[in-house]
Amino acid sequence: MKAKLFDYVDRDNFMFNLSGLTKLVCFICMTCSVMFSYDVRYILFVMALSVVIFKVSGLQFKQIKLMTIYVVIFLLINFLLTYLFSPGYGTELYGTAHEIFRFTARYTVTWEQLLYQVTKITKYASVVPLGMIFLLTTNPSEFAASLNRVGVSYKGAYALSLTLRYFPDMIRDYQNIALAQQSRGLDLSRREKVRVRVKNSMNICIPLIFSTLDRIELISNAMDLRGFGKHKKRTWYGARPVRRGDWMALAFGTLILAGSLYLTFFVNGSRFWNPFI
Repeated sequence: MKAKLFDYVDRDNFMFNLSGLTKLVCFICMTCSVMFSYDVRYILFVMALSVVIFKVSGLQFKQIKLMTIYVVIFLLINFLLTYLFSPGYGTELYGTAHEIFRFTARYTVTWEQLLYQVTKITKYASVVPLGMIFLLTTNPSEFAASLNRVGVSYKGAYALSLTLRYFPDMIRDYQNIALAQQSRGLDLSRREKVRVRVKNSMNICIPLIFSTLDRIELISNAMDLRGFGKHKKRTWYGARPVRRGDWMALAFGTLILAGSLYLTFFVNGSRFWNPFI
């Protein structure tokens, strides 16, 4: 089966066999450990762990290739804009200034500013793989059950589950409509001008919007007929019990978070690692 963006494909390995609640708690713990700390050494350690977890889960890079491209573009833009609007924030943060070179009197490149921006970039780059691993290894129904078990309203949890389920369907519908329009002579290749390609793309988007509205109405009617929302609580068919492997994973996630807190309060004395003092 060809894997697509946000398309859940069940596999039999350690990551897929974990409970959705376990993966949610571990994702929150590892994300908080990265977001709370500004120690680039620990953030790189968590990033390396996320790569290892990705390999263990058996996922394929092509499943996250498109998202990776968007994230890289976002990180580059963020890096440039941070320096453009706050070129001296690193020196204010660390209290020293070790100049590398300068463009103008305002735009001076220092090791402090470079460390701050690299740390900031690695924080984002560490969290995104963790989120992708969580989404691609968790059944949407089980994900909704996990959210409900940690206190989220089951209506909101179910709405998010439907959203995740709809992404692969929407991509599949787009591809089918695009193939149907191309068989009728619609040219979407690079041989056409950009203006013409944008105009031709509208011939795909409009049918996609109407098919989406039809799907929404169909699902809404089905949920109403089954009495969805009548009671304050509900049971979940997709929920999994917590087993031995789940307890091991929970202990691992808690240890990662505890390591970040220990490094912050007892080793560095603050959220920031300052090698310039």
